[in-house]
Amino acid sequence: MPHTTTLPALSVMQLHVQDRIAHLQLSQPDRLNTMHPQFWRDLDAALSAISTHSDVRALVISSTGKHFSAGMALDTFANPDFAPQDQSPEGRAALSEFLWDMQQVFTRIEQLRIPVIAAIQGGCIGGALDMVCCACIRYATQEAFFCVQEINIGMVADLGSLQRLPKLLPMGLVKELAYTGRRWPAQAALAHGFINAMFETQEAMLAAAMQCAQEIAAKPPIAIWGSKQALDFARDHSVQDSLRQMGWLQAGIWSNRHVMESVQATQQKRAGAFPALAPQRSFGQM
Repeated sequence: MPHTTTLPALSVMQLHVQDRIAHLQLSQPDRLNTMHPQFWRDLDAALSAISTHSDVRALVISSTGKHFSAGMALDTFANPDFAPQDQSPEGRAALSEFLWDMQQVFTRIEQLRIPVIAAIQGGCIGGALDMVCCACIRYATQEAFFCVQEINIGMVADLGSLQRLPKLLPMGLVKELAYTGRRWPAQAALAHGFINAMFETQEAMLAAAMQCAQEIAAKPPIAIWGSKQALDFARDHSVQDSLRQMGWLQAGIWSNRHVMESVQATQQKRAGAFPALAPQRSFGQM
């Protein structure tokens, strides 16, 4: 029996699970889906639910309204519980730890056991760019644009885009975007491989994202997990180290049954039947 997980009640985004696909949709278009304290609480809760939902095989992150997200809500910096304290070394040390905590929420997207597809329309600005850098696959509408907005408000981007973009794009281009804060259009992002495909409408983009998620969900979950592990390891290590890790990984998850089921399902023109990943648990749940 698939492991069932109660989905959390969220305020500024919606989470649905259907046909083994989770769909997390930002739902504050009147606020340009900006990132304020409730956004972080909702995102953390949603990712926790997805990570423990063993029968979910892919995640699509999309948004509503004209823009995917305008990034961090500027009024957040006026919140005394959130605003950085720069008057003492102790306050600045606390800022470092606070940023680490926020960074780890986005890192959870990257470290999910399942592939993540981001569907981006309109502006993907500041913290939103940090977030979509954590996705495995990115689709965008033709009017979408990306922006390292932080430099335009006198600060350094600090939630991951400066660390992840150099893994995805030429360093010279990353520096140009980071130093100028220019809007980078979807056409250029497609030409440089940052987005996988570009679509005329938001509806067509979301349909393509869901179709891709369905194709992923039809594959053996353990093989998808292994592929993601190998790719992420190879991104950060040498070829020889990655090949060695691949041997250990394959030896650990190899299944004759999965291979035979995949071959037979293809020959018989039917969907394969594969077990879900084992439920992911933490010590706090024991």
